[in-house]
Amino acid sequence: MNPTLPGEQPTDRAAINRANAQHSTGPRTEAGKQRSRLNAMRHGLTGQTVVLPEDDLDIYQKRNQEFFTECKPKGPIEMQLVQVLADTAWRLNRVAALENSLLSLGIAEHEDSVDTDHPKVHTALAMAKTYREQSHVVANLGMHGQRLARLFKETFKQLREIQTERRSEEKEQLKKAAIIMEMHKDAGVPYDPVQDGFVFSPAEIETCIQRNVRLTQARQADSQRPCPPPSLAMHAGI
Repeated sequence: MNPTLPGEQPTDRAAINRANAQHSTGPRTEAGKQRSRLNAMRHGLTGQTVVLPEDDLDIYQKRNQEFFTECKPKGPIEMQLVQVLADTAWRLNRVAALENSLLSLGIAEHEDSVDTDHPKVHTALAMAKTYREQSHVVANLGMHGQRLARLFKETFKQLREIQTERRSEEKEQLKKAAIIMEMHKDAGVPYDPVQDGFVFSPAEIETCIQRNVRLTQARQADSQRPCPPPSLAMHAGI
């Protein structure tokens, strides 16, 4: 708490603090601005710096949102797995970019050391020199990329297994809720799914009931459809 100066009311100090805050413009020096950018790039869940200063934070956030939209996670475990997928994909793409940048830099550095007038041969020889000089760096990038690829594959498999189990359980619970709601509808009694521990809304259960009705009608209509003549069935490969 800020001390109150002699002759000053507490409300005056609060007003002064608010006024000072209005004049705050954040870091002014280049070093301060750089630290501020790094803070903005820190991961929201782990505090780790996933996006480097030269990366585009807006593109990273857009890619994150695309992963969450595609995978549709529910609950903290699924959300964590999707975040790992997004971050791993981002880092995996960076490995490829680093390798390309390394080769481009090497070709530029060896531009004057390759004695040939043929452009393609010149590029190939300059690239070969780069590989020879930076073979350990290229190998490390390759191993890092393989590790990230395995992490992505394993995480994706784990996410799919968890989601498959969760959706199967949801489907079974929704089927039970639909049966109970239909019983209440036949009796003319309102039904609150919460009473039986269901997390579905009445609208979701009603949608399930109507979908089951339409599926039953579709099966009945399909069973009553006349079979095609043998010649047409053979022609169609039936």
